Amino acid sequence: MNKTLVFGGSGQLGQCLQHVAQQRSFTDIVFLPEEQANILNPDILRTTFEQHRPAYIINCAAYTAVDKAEDEVEIARKVNRDGAENLARLCGEFGTTMLHISTDFVFAGTGNEPLLETDETAPISVYGLTKLEGEQVIPAHTERYFILRTSWLYSEYAGNFVKTMLRFGKEREEMRVIWDQLGTPTYAIDLAGALLHIIESGSTAYGLYHYSNEGVTSWYDFAVAIFELGGLTTRTVPIRTAEYPTKATRPAFSVMDKTKAKTALGLAIPHWRTSLVECMGRLGE
Repeated sequence: MNKTLVFGGSGQLGQCLQHVAQQRSFTDIVFLPEEQANILNPDILRTTFEQHRPAYIINCAAYTAVDKAEDEVEIARKVNRDGAENLARLCGEFGTTMLHISTDFVFAGTGNEPLLETDETAPISVYGLTKLEGEQVIPAHTERYFILRTSWLYSEYAGNFVKTMLRFGKEREEMRVIWDQLGTPTYAIDLAGALLHIIESGSTAYGLYHYSNEGVTSWYDFAVAIFELGGLTTRTVPIRTAEYPTKATRPAFSVMDKTKAKTALGLAIPHWRTSLVECMGRLGE
């Protein structure tokens, strides 16, 4: 049996995993209740591993409040670094393969070439730093891991940029949106499919990978596409990052190269706009 346990199953990616697993009849997967999924409690985790003896775990649990993390450094570090380490240690002990989600925020975003897994990391926010620390502690405890860095995650579940823009687009005549941050939106349903593909394929090409949808855009162009597909007439005004100050600094350029994921893992990755159309259809827009 290749039982898979999902930690952080109530979040956006966890809900997408539930949807995709049901679609694929991927039945040997357990979305743990909160009392069995506290990644900061080693005793609870050990009991959970002993009970289920998983072949795989997917760690979707993370502290993702990017601006709030600037003031809650230790909480962010406990979840993003210590929680990942707790899981990795048990994976090493039980022979479990770990699938872990990281972020484009591990990069400074000062370049203009698609980022490779081997490129230098230099996070410019607490969130990015603690997620990088989470990446770094995993290999010390297990060789059987897949770390997938992703970016600009959205879906029909939970709160995200697409749903926020749709709500604001119906409430406001004008939206001011940043145009000088470039990256790639990622449909969390696609990411969930990629995670299950790794498990279904039985891949042993362990390591660090980049996964986002294909293509490049700005937050401004992303918003324009959302309004267009949603049939909204909201006037969209491009602004610079400096005109919308936030507590945490974001990478200006975080487009990731997915060649490694496509070749080593056999992943077919759709363009961001294709996936946005699919998401909007599911949202009924």
